[in-house]
Formats: sequence, C-alpha cells, structure tokens
Amino acid sequence: MKKKFLAVALAMTMVAGLTACGSSSNGTTAENGSTTTETTTGNQDAQAEDTAATGGKVLSVQIGPDPETIDPALNSAVDGGNMILHAFECLLTVDQDGNIAPGQAETWETSEDGLTWTFHLRDGLKWSDGTDLTANDFVYSWKRVCDPLVAAPYAETVLSMVKGYEEAINGDLDALAVSAPDDKTFVVELSAACPYFDSIAAFATLSPVQQATIETNGDAWATAPETYVSNGPLYVTEWVPGSHITFSKNPNYWNADAVKLDAVKFVLMEDSNAAYSAYQTGDVSMIKDVPTEEIPSLEGNEEFHVEPIIGTYYVNLNAEVAPFDNAEVRKALSLAIDREYVAGTLMQGTYTAAGSLFGPGWSDPAGGDFSENANGGKPYIDTANFDANLEQAKQILADAGYPNGEGFPTITYTTNDTAYHKVVAEYLQQAWAELGVTLEVNIVEWSSFTPMRRSGDYEVARNGWVGDYSDPSNMLNVFYSTNGNNDGNYVSADFDAAFDAAAIALDPAERSAALHTAEDTIMNDAGCIPIAYYNDFWLQSSNITGMWHSAYGYWYFMYADIAE
Repeated sequence: MKKKFLAVALAMTMVAGLTACGSSSNGTTAENGSTTTETTTGNQDAQAEDTAATGGKVLSVQIGPDPETIDPALNSAVDGGNMILHAFECLLTVDQDGNIAPGQAETWETSEDGLTWTFHLRDGLKWSDGTDLTANDFVYSWKRVCDPLVAAPYAETVLSMVKGYEEAINGDLDALAVSAPDDKTFVVELSAACPYFDSIAAFATLSPVQQATIETNGDAWATAPETYVSNGPLYVTEWVPGSHITFSKNPNYWNADAVKLDAVKFVLMEDSNAAYSAYQTGDVSMIKDVPTEEIPSLEGNEEFHVEPIIGTYYVNLNAEVAPFDNAEVRKALSLAIDREYVAGTLMQGTYTAAGSLFGPGWSDPAGGDFSENANGGKPYIDTANFDANLEQAKQILADAGYPNGEGFPTITYTTNDTAYHKVVAEYLQQAWAELGVTLEVNIVEWSSFTPMRRSGDYEVARNGWVGDYSDPSNMLNVFYSTNGNNDGNYVSADFDAAFDAAAIALDPAERSAALHTAEDTIMNDAGCIPIAYYNDFWLQSSNITGMWHSAYGYWYFMYADIAE
C-alpha cells in the first residue's frame, strides 16, 4: 500500500548538507566484467530471437549500479537479488500479497514430523537455452551452495537445517540430504523441523543453476549474457557494464504467456542526480535512488512512493579490533547517537528511529509482531530520551577506562558516498566528539566498499539488513559466529546458544522465547548499533501497471506492462 510521505519541519535546513549520489542504502554492488567466455551451452539461439534489440515493449528502470554479482549462490545484496529474481525461479515463489506460491514446483507436501519435504516439479520445465530442467538440477544447485570452494555467504542461513549440512560444508557434498527420485520429484530431509522452510525454498540463493554451463565457464558464467543461462520469466540478452543489463522475455519459461513486456532494461546508475534526470526526461520509468534534496518537494506527488520494508540500517563496530572488542565501549558509542534526529531530520522522515534490532513487520513464531513482543514491549534504547542516553554513554565510557575520551584512539568510519550515508557519517563525527572520541570518515568507491567490509578491513562501517523472509531468524542469523554475513565479527556463546535452541524448538512459544533471548543478547552486547528502520522510497511512472514492491525491498517487474 502506498504511504504518503510526511515531510519534517526541519528537513529543509539539512538539504544543503545532504549529498545525493548513490545506490541503495542496503544494496551491495560493484563493477562486474562481462568478458565473453567460450561455452558449449548458452543463450545464443534464444538471443537470435530477442525482440528487445529491435524495439518491442521495453521497460527501463534504475535500481542501482553494476551489481557485485548475479550468481544466485554468491549474491547477498538487494540490488543483485532484485535482478536474480527476474532471471531465476526457485521451487516456490512469493506472490504479490507476500504469500508462498508455487514456482518450479507445482505442488509440495511435508511429512507428519516436518522432517521430509517433497516437491513435485511442473511438466516440461526448460532452461533459457531450451534444454530440459529436472529435479537433478536442484540437487546440483543446492549442493553447490554448500561447496566450501564456492563460499556462498548464505549457505548456513538456508541449508543448516538440512540433514548432512555439516559434512557438506566440510567437503562431502553428497552428504547433503537432497535427492531426485525421478526427474520431477525433489526431496529434502531436515535434521530438525523448520516451520518456515517453505520460505527457504523460495529464497533466491537456492535457485537452480545449470551444471554444464558452470563447469565449462567457472565463475565467469554469471558475467556474460551468452553464459548466463537461467530459468525464470526473463533472461539476460545484453550487458554493458556501467550502462545497462537487458533482461528479455524468456520464451521457454513455463508461464511465458503472463509476461507482457519484451524486456526490462536495468539502467546501471550510482549517481542519484543522474537517475533523477533520466526519470525527468523519460529515459527511465522508475528510479530507486531519489536525490535526498528532492524529497521535500515530492510530498503529494502520486509518482513518489514510500513503503515500509522489514529491515534495519545499522553500524558495525569490528569486534576483532580494539577497543571495539569491549562491549562497554560499543554500548557507549551506541547510546551517544540521537536516532530521532538521524531518522527524522537527516533522513527527512523517510526512515524510522530504531531503538531495537527489529522493527515492525517481523513475524513472531508465537503470534503477533516480533518487535512488539520484545523486551517487555519496550525498545532497548529509549530514542525519545537522548539527553539521558548521552549522559549514560559518558559514564559507561569513563568506566571502561576512557573518561572524556582520554586515551581513546582515533577511529575510522568507512562508508560509500550514497544517499544518507555520508551525512550520517558526518553526524557520527559530531555525536562521538561529545564523548571525546575523534572519528575520521573514509569514503570509498562503491565497488570497494562491500569487499572491505566483508573481509573485516575496517574499524567502523555502515551496514544494514533487509529481510529475505519474515521469520526473525533471518536477521539474527547474520550475527551467528560462523555466518558468512557476520561482517561485524560479533562472537557470543550465549547468542549462538539461544539461536541454536530456536533452531530445534518445535513449540512456537519456546522458539519465540529463544529468538527473543538472542535479540536480548546482541542488544545488551551492542553487537551492532541499530540506527533506523528502513522504508523504500522511489519514483515510478503512473504508466507502469502490474508491477509490485515487496516488504523485502524488491520490485517485481516480470509481469508488468506499460499503459499506452
């Protein structure tokens, strides 16, 4: 549902200080080569029939710059994920209402004990190159996600509940309990019941990928149209780095008759001002990156949309680096941030101040909203009482051995220069100066930012998470000690134990309690510093019909149309 944007009175005073060139606040993108490699399989024949290059109905949109990767197993970013969901289809999908729906599997069932899931594939499934797709393709693809040589960042999140996972990630891929009794049946055996496994089966990391193409081309398979064989509504037919990636209608998709567009052209732009200019001239019909200085003037514009998503903008303190290995230091830095000012003024009311890790929209296993049931129904940080928080921060830092910041080293905050990121970094300089802490801001190129953060090559960095599904385990898992997305290097035996207890709990109330304990632990440790809850805001031409935006931060264009 479209929500009217509420401008804040002080927003205009900040416009001059806002920088506006960038990509999504929570996405991760990087320059990606498109060198064509020799292949024995690919989309060449289908490309010859492509109508997008000669005209047809093409929708041009902007959701970010060059993606870091569009390999389903390797992607952990919103922008790359948004492209992947147009090119691939999992066993199950998420429909316009956010419900799980049939995908490549037409039907599925679960055993009484919840440990065996059986998926029945549709008749006549094909890859974009016209070859047959079978249940064995899912066996290969799911095992590939576990392959330690692939190092899929989501492996633990999506497959740790499958029997044989531990052996698989240690190299014995055949131990993973996934099988294909026949070409149309895919069976998964779990080590413990997972009530949200249908959401896992709809998650893009577990998209089927073509074994022959990958074995022939290696990692380069996902960098060129000729080798990017997929199975979804669209497939890649053109890729010009720094310019655009064109996804054309896939005639081999089982539901191709429902695809009305000839192509969706993802225009690759990092500069939000350039995106806004392209929108104004009609070169693109939708832009995700709206210049922040334009936001106050867009109030009441029917083409400007603001919708909530389940996600949190937070700051990582690298727990492997002193003094951030001290939880008290982390708490002090967290309490010294005026979240209401950041969300309401710096972010112009487009985000909401975060006093907890979880905002609204996450489903509690015991029923209701997870955020409303946390911490006795109260936020962990009282965002409306900043003055008291700041005084507490000063005392905590002093008790930690740094009174008025004495002896505290100069620290560096790493971010990319997009949307609100730079202005938030500059605010943190001022906020932490109140504690006597000197902060230097390190602005890095978009292509370098995420690899630096992932490798731990930073002290403090901006970060964020948008839910892939509404179960709270999705975001909590990011902070598990061994998770590939644990960029903050947070390690807590108590947190891991609570998460593990939730993973095996069959009773919803017991599972809910364990998940809440995990959030209690990370918030008490300041394992990350939540700043604001995400909303997506974008401009979209009223001529676009049939597309939708999800609570997971994705735009679905595959069934869109352009009104005449």
